Amino acid sequence: MALTIRVVLDLLVISFLFSFNVLQQKTNAQSLRTLQNPRLMKCGFDKIYQLGDSLADTGNCIRENLCARRLGCGRFPYGMNISQKKSSGRCSNGMLIIDFIALGSGLPLLNPYKLKSANFTHGVNFAVAGATALSAQVMAKKKIVNAATNSSLSVQLAWMSSHFKTSTDVATKLKKALFLVGEVGGNDFNHGLLQDKRMEELRNMVPEIVQTIIHGVRRVIGFGATRIVVPGNFPIGCLPIYLTKFRTDNSTAYDEHHCLKDLNNFAVFYNQHLQQAIQKLKKRYSKITLIYGDYYNAYLWVLRNAVTLGFDKNSLQKACCGIGGGDYNFDIRKLCGSPGVPICADPSTYIGWDGIHLTQQAYKWLSRWLINDMLPKLNCQ
Repeated sequence: MALTIRVVLDLLVISFLFSFNVLQQKTNAQSLRTLQNPRLMKCGFDKIYQLGDSLADTGNCIRENLCARRLGCGRFPYGMNISQKKSSGRCSNGMLIIDFIALGSGLPLLNPYKLKSANFTHGVNFAVAGATALSAQVMAKKKIVNAATNSSLSVQLAWMSSHFKTSTDVATKLKKALFLVGEVGGNDFNHGLLQDKRMEELRNMVPEIVQTIIHGVRRVIGFGATRIVVPGNFPIGCLPIYLTKFRTDNSTAYDEHHCLKDLNNFAVFYNQHLQQAIQKLKKRYSKITLIYGDYYNAYLWVLRNAVTLGFDKNSLQKACCGIGGGDYNFDIRKLCGSPGVPICADPSTYIGWDGIHLTQQAYKWLSRWLINDMLPKLNCQ
C-alpha cells in the first residue's frame, strides 16, 4: 500500500514538472513570437535621424579618408549580407540596429550624411565609426588618441544643423520624426582602455561624457525633435577584444556569463549616470518623449537566450571573422578584413562578428528586444 502511494505521488510530481515545462516552453515561444513582430509602424515615424559611432554608421566612415584607412569596416567581408561586391561601411556582416528600427517603422534604410546626392526624405544617418562623445581636442588633453576620426558628437550635430538649414519650417516637419542620440560615448572609454588608461581615470571621465551627450540632446530638441532615444553602452566585458586583452586565470574576475566583472560594472556605472541625467532632462522638457535605450540588458537577454535564439553555445564569445583560435578567436594584430583572416561557416550562429561588433543576427534580436521595450514609453497607439 505504501509503495502504491509512493508511485502515485511520484507520478503526480512528474506530471506537474512536465506541465510546468510545457507551460514555460509556451511562454518562451510566445515571448519570441512577440519579438518577431516589431510594432514600430504604429508610431507613425516618417523620418529617423541617427547620431553615433560604429554601432550605427551606415557609410560615413568609409567616406572619410582617415577613417577609411584606419578602420576595416570599409573592406569586405564587412556588409557581406548586404552586398557580395563591396562593403556598405557597416561594422558588421549585415544590418545594424538602426536598420532594423527603420524597417520596423516601415521606412527605407537611412543613407549616410556623406553620401553625395543621397535621398534624405526619410531621415539621415550622421553616425561615424570610431566617433567619441568628447571632441578630439578634449580627448587629446586627456592624452587619449582617436586615430580613426575627428567626427565627434559635436561635429555630427554641426552636420545636422547644416542639413536642417536647407529646409524650411523644420520644427513642423520633425513632429513625426524619431531621433537616436547614440550609442555614443563608448569609444571615449574604448580608446582609453586600449591605450592602457587606468579604470579610475575612465570613471572620472563619465560625468563629462554624460553631460556632453545631454548637451547634444538639448541641441536636438532645439532643432524640433519631440521623440528621442538615448542608448546606453553594452556590457563591454563580454566582448572578445577585452576578454582577450584582460583575460585572467582568476575565476572571480568573471561573472556567470563568463564576462569580465570589472568592465561590466564600469558599463553599469556609466549607464546609471546617463539614465539619471536623462531623468533630470525629462523634468525640464515634460512635453518631449525622451527614452533611455537599454543596450546593456538587450545584449544580456540575447546572451541568456542564445541557444533558444539559434546561436551556437560553443561560440557565444568568439569572433566569427577573426583569427587566433582559443576561447575568443580574436587577435588585435590581425583584425577582420585583413588578408588571411577567415570567416566562420555560419555567421548567423555567432553573436560576435569581429571581436568588437556584432553579427546581423545578433543585432536583429537586440533590436527586437529594444523595440518591444521602448514601445510603451514612446506612447504609440
